[in-house]
Amino acid sequence: MDLSYRQIGALPYRLTPAGEREVLLVTSRGTRQWIIPKGWPMDDFTDPDAAAREAYEEAGLIGEIATKPVGTFTYMKQPKGAEAPAEIVVDVYPMRIDRQLAFWPEASQRQTAWMSPALAHTMVSNPTLRMLLATWSADPDS
Repeated sequence: MDLSYRQIGALPYRLTPAGEREVLLVTSRGTRQWIIPKGWPMDDFTDPDAAAREAYEEAGLIGEIATKPVGTFTYMKQPKGAEAPAEIVVDVYPMRIDRQLAFWPEASQRQTAWMSPALAHTMVSNPTLRMLLATWSADPDS
């Protein structure tokens, strides 16, 4: 697979006062589907740092990103210049969120929502992202 068809994503989470995990989803700009912050790898950024940058740009999130991905999910997209749709593989890095800014670069283009992993599982339409959320939420150490 061409490396240009690989993306990075952040799986933003926080702990409630009761110690339960919540995840943040964002809407995609085109289809308005609920997804996680993601994008193309960036020159001069490690993959985890690029994922954290996407979380900031798409949702105003500040926090600590893991150095290793928790898993991957896939989706189909027609990359610019490609003749046909291609499978995009997204490496996903958990990101513990310290705060969400009131203003961020794409605030007017996206909605964000904090929710339980179980609710996120029902809100996400991509089956491979749903599977990743289910696997991740079942592992308290990830």
